Amino acid sequence: MALELTTGVSSSPTLADFTSPALIVAQLSAKEAAGVISELSRRLQAEGLLTDVLPFYHAALNQELMFNSAQVCGMAFPHARLSGIRRLQFALGRAKQPINWGPKGSWPVEFVFLLAVPPSDGAQYLRLLASLARLGKESDLLEALRTAPDSAGMFAALERVAVRQTG
Repeated sequence: MALELTTGVSSSPTLADFTSPALIVAQLSAKEAAGVISELSRRLQAEGLLTDVLPFYHAALNQELMFNSAQVCGMAFPHARLSGIRRLQFALGRAKQPINWGPKGSWPVEFVFLLAVPPSDGAQYLRLLASLARLGKESDLLEALRTAPDSAGMFAALERVAVRQTG
């Protein structure tokens, strides 16, 4: 099924509604999963979305170690669901070179979407995750993320992707 693209007049939320240019790292410094999760966790904290970064970081890292979220399309979706997170948000990092994500044999990733999930926001979280997974099947949008010059350009690409609210 093709991804629903917005035309600028849609009232449906887009992927961009769950992040901001300040939460997007156009060139990650870290070169391994734990470092990337730390880098993106600190970005969420700097934007006031986490009160305490350490429990979030540990929860996201432990979740990722138990259930590797790397996808064949080069994306990973680590997440943590904790009290104190008031709104579903994600930080996005882009690696200059693909990162070996998880145990040997896992898919390398170049895009990491670190999701901060409120404890009571299961339905919206699943819709967001489904939209992110569909994004991985859209080569033109992945290329737009890959070639965007900066976080604002990456954010603009995310504005083109609607998050379905039903089904």
